[in-house]
Amino acid sequence: MSHDPNCLFCKISQGLIPSQKVYEDEEIYAFKDINPAAPVHFLVIPKKHIPMLESAESIDAPLLGRMMELAPRLAKEQGCRPGKDGGFRLMVNNGADGGQEVYHLHLHVMGGPRPWKK
Repeated sequence: MSHDPNCLFCKISQGLIPSQKVYEDEEIYAFKDINPAAPVHFLVIPKKHIPMLESAESIDAPLLGRMMELAPRLAKEQGCRPGKDGGFRLMVNNGADGGQEVYHLHLHVMGGPRPWKK
């Protein structure tokens, strides 16, 4: 699995920088956002260093699918209400124009009672 020794999120997933872990397995790490925009706000990242969504290749599709499949379960575990009256937001920033600040693919999972910052 590839890592970038200068990447903040690679260091977090390797335990070199502390984080509030939400989930971990062999391929995926999830942790609470340090500047939450909602009552529930955590990031789901691949342990493999993929700089941005448009850098992902077809070989990464199963990993990306697992991240998407995992997000609803973790959202519920972290306090998001399930179903039509509850829910959560998923967001991936891609590149500078897309608001990406850390160049390691990450999925924002945000939810909880509204209103909260956009």
